Amino acid sequence: METRIDQWLWAVRLFKTRSIASEACKKGKIMINGVIAKPSKSIKSGDIIQIKKTPVTYSFKVLQPIRKRIGPKIVPQMVENITPQEEYDKLYISKYGAFMIRDSGLGRPTKKERRDIINFIDENITDYFDLDE
Repeated sequence: METRIDQWLWAVRLFKTRSIASEACKKGKIMINGVIAKPSKSIKSGDIIQIKKTPVTYSFKVLQPIRKRIGPKIVPQMVENITPQEEYDKLYISKYGAFMIRDSGLGRPTKKERRDIINFIDENITDYFDLDE
């Protein structure tokens, strides 16, 4: 059995609506087995779907192609999340990394705050990248 990629993405609840899934395909954010997919591209069991949502590229394996939307409890029977841990690390780094949010009007960081920011970034960067070379 084969199904359109935009229908499947909506049916397994990776996108809220089918039109949003279709738009993501048109923008080149959906790949099937490493090839950019149009909304009408058919998928089958065993295909690897990659979804680019900046800064992470999520990867899913199609276990069963379906056309109708299903309940959230049944989703694990239809799709397997095979996103590597490195991608989730990118999300963490981008969320808590280089940018510290400061309230308006507080001015520049103090010397102690600057040192804390640098230490935080150094700890997370060395954990993420292998800088021992």
